Amino acid sequence: MAEPTLQDVFGASVTQDDYYLTITKSDFSNLTATANNTAESLLVALLLKAKDYLNQANFDANLDQSILIESGLSSFLGRGVDNTTYRTDSMTVSLAKIDTTGALNPDDY
Repeated sequence: MAEPTLQDVFGASVTQDDYYLTITKSDFSNLTATANNTAESLLVALLLKAKDYLNQANFDANLDQSILIESGLSSFLGRGVDNTTYRTDSMTVSLAKIDTTGALNPDDY
């Protein structure tokens, strides 16, 4: 099989050139797109979109796919001086490559 495409991972409207990666917010189904989305909301939307394709089934079927994103368990955590309860959701991003350098390099994926 082939390496996952930009459209597979980031959505139908994604484009890139030598300097820019452009991702349309409308490709993120769980995001309410505004001119002032937070950095964290955009990161979560990106991870959720990528997780749709970079899943265990595709990872197992395609040796050219090097990244696996999985949901973890939700839990609750007390934060702050008042110990306010927050729900915490985890995601695991696994990066697989043949180990030749022992270092993490984005050009390897």
